[in-house]
Amino acid sequence: MRDLMGMLGKAKEMQAKFQAMQEEIANIEIEGLAAAGAVKVTLSGKFEMRKLSVDPSLLKADEAEILEDLILAAHNDARVKIESEMQRKTQEMTAGLPIPPGFKLPF
Repeated sequence: MRDLMGMLGKAKEMQAKFQAMQEEIANIEIEGLAAAGAVKVTLSGKFEMRKLSVDPSLLKADEAEILEDLILAAHNDARVKIESEMQRKTQEMTAGLPIPPGFKLPF
């Protein structure tokens, strides 16, 4: 019975840590780049676009489609970086815990 109480205590502790991690990630900003930095997108940890920067040399009427693709590429770059940071923080927090392979956290 003591083991069960200990496990429940650890689960509550883990839940509090995940909540703190989620708040921390929500407050970070990550920059994604495309075209060697000519297009920059900054996303929050909640994947909200905070900034968009486009080099003036890309602002040509006949190249709008290229610019649209570069904005999408920069956005996706930032999204991947946020997901990677979330995964890194989760792995740090769960280091040493006997979690089955393929088990997704947070719960």
